[in-house]
Amino acid sequence: MIVINARFLCQETTGVQRFAEQICYELNRLRTDIVFVAPMNIVNHAGAKKLGIQTFGRFSGHLWEQLELPRYLHTLGSPLLVTLTNTAPILYKNQVATHHDISYIRHPESYSRAFRSTYKLMTPILLRNIRSLITVSQFSATEISNYYNYPMDKIMVIGNAPSKIFAEPQEVRDSSFLLAVSTPAPHKNFANLLQAFNQIRHLFDVELRIVGGHNKSFAHVELSTEASQHQVKLLGRISDAELLDQYQGAYALVVPSLYEGFGLPAIEAQACGCPVISSNAASLPEIMQKSAVFFDPLDVSSIAGAMAEILTNQALRQRLRAEGLVNSARYSWDASALKLSNYLDGLIANQTPDELSQGFPY
Repeated sequence: MIVINARFLCQETTGVQRFAEQICYELNRLRTDIVFVAPMNIVNHAGAKKLGIQTFGRFSGHLWEQLELPRYLHTLGSPLLVTLTNTAPILYKNQVATHHDISYIRHPESYSRAFRSTYKLMTPILLRNIRSLITVSQFSATEISNYYNYPMDKIMVIGNAPSKIFAEPQEVRDSSFLLAVSTPAPHKNFANLLQAFNQIRHLFDVELRIVGGHNKSFAHVELSTEASQHQVKLLGRISDAELLDQYQGAYALVVPSLYEGFGLPAIEAQACGCPVISSNAASLPEIMQKSAVFFDPLDVSSIAGAMAEILTNQALRQRLRAEGLVNSARYSWDASALKLSNYLDGLIANQTPDELSQGFPY
């Protein structure tokens, strides 16, 4: 038996929760030996129903994860636990955990003090105890290994992928806007994006649309002053169907981030036939390779130049659409889940008594 920590069903959906949800759907299709468990305070009821979730405990959040989940596992004989979000029971040893990136280390200004403190306290302890670690890119694997001195040979890279709604053949439509998709945290670099757009907005009949809402874990950039300009629209959180419509209608997705562990919106946009212009920082060149136009995210003129080029060069847009479709096809949730499933089989086959020892103070 494999137990999957599905506490992500109790959280609002960001890229981390989407990764966990989609991998779980595919693992549930591939295997019959998985039990999905969560606290009682589920918010994603559709996902819980689809996974046949088992709920237990009086607590929620970290208390459930650190206290009640390990005790429950002990009653089952300490089976292999898989956690696909960034926190996990830190003293449970028969476990595969996940860490998407260390943006909280590289860009602490983007996170609340409580969030930073929790991760800085828990992560080193977790890494000392787990059997192995999952992350989403080679960039993140290198970052985690170097910062925490964690062995590279114990890190498995399992990529994100576009959901099926974004992977259907799409009809290219006339465009009237550029698009950005992200929580407006400081490391997402919306300040430079808005300055760059301000340099070109008088030259083009085009809007900048920004999709994304605030998350309590993040510090955020206040966009209201800049967005009061008539050519900038803040759309907030929208459904996947609405996001699909935005991807389909945009001249291009602009990804101005200073730091990304993966950069899922870029792959979603490419799957929809939307060109991507992107920061050349962090994991983004690894994920998109030659299928995007890259700019220096610290140079406002570089961002403005890339936006102007995509707006005026139809041949470039057509090339990026074609190359983006090819690039996005390299990523799929079923392939990622199959890679993880095969890896878990290997871990189960090689379990030792020492690895099954919990070190939890019952």
